[in-house]
Amino acid sequence: MAALPLRFVLLLLALGVIFVVSFAVGRYPVAPGTALAILASQVVPLTPTWDGNTETVVLGIRLPRILAALLVGAALSVAGAAYQGLFRNPMVSPGILGVSAGAGFGAALAILFGYGMVGIQLMAFVWGLAAVATTWAIGAAIARRGDPVLVMVLAGIVVGTLFTAFVSLVKFAADPLDTLPAITFWLMGSLASIDMPDLAAAALPIVLGIAALMAMGWTLNVLCFGDEEARALGLETGRVRLLVIVCATLVTAAAVAISGIIGLVGLVVPHLARMLVGPDHRVLIPVSTVMGGGFLLAVDDFARSLFAVEIPLGIVTAIVGAPFFLYLLRHSRRGWN
Repeated sequence: MAALPLRFVLLLLALGVIFVVSFAVGRYPVAPGTALAILASQVVPLTPTWDGNTETVVLGIRLPRILAALLVGAALSVAGAAYQGLFRNPMVSPGILGVSAGAGFGAALAILFGYGMVGIQLMAFVWGLAAVATTWAIGAAIARRGDPVLVMVLAGIVVGTLFTAFVSLVKFAADPLDTLPAITFWLMGSLASIDMPDLAAAALPIVLGIAALMAMGWTLNVLCFGDEEARALGLETGRVRLLVIVCATLVTAAAVAISGIIGLVGLVVPHLARMLVGPDHRVLIPVSTVMGGGFLLAVDDFARSLFAVEIPLGIVTAIVGAPFFLYLLRHSRRGWN
């Protein structure tokens, strides 16, 4: 792996500050020092100077949510960086191949059938993967007739539109007084109901997928030059492209399954990371991991503290991310590949 720049170290320090401050954000006041002491008490013996309610808030409510925000933000931003490099297109996001729409359909279907949280997450994960598999199958079937990258993107748009229509069909059939609001709220994205078992289930595929994409940094660099150049350097472009898609889809589906649909993170953060460290994926992907986690954690703090009622994360990321992305487009000085 290429040497990581000093900016990466500074980003890690900033992430640490956001992590500590996040424990103090919420309706129940918790001093950052108290939160750190409670966390440390799980590793080393400390005499408690806090009450049981404070420990429950820190360990049972805020810690799972903070870790989930870090995990989901990292997953979406890394997937976005990988897809943008793979398809050589700065406007590509993690949902380009239909994974978000497929996951949304799976979750809507599970809510319609009255499944619990585990069932909703499992259905979202499975249908997200199924949507991307459908996109890949369509792209592989007709790739001979055109540019395989363009065909894959267009197939993803069609599949995503189809699953979005399926979601609308499920919402049309749902009970408007009970089921429909639950579907709508899930689709807007939230980390409010996250607990440690949810986090543990999503952590394994996300961590493995991110690690694999980090290991393929040089490969992604080569793919950015096009298929002919990549084949000239000995890469089997079809197999490598499939591997990148599988890893990026895996982390995206796992993230969406526990958080709902959160837009623009995978589009905005990779651009900002590219402005800071350049297009080398050996550095870009680790930086995107840190920036994505910090960005979503900060947005989540904002969402749960601005008003008395928590704002869904998808709304906040859209409001914050859209003008920020336009700013990046205007002021970016570096090429993306």
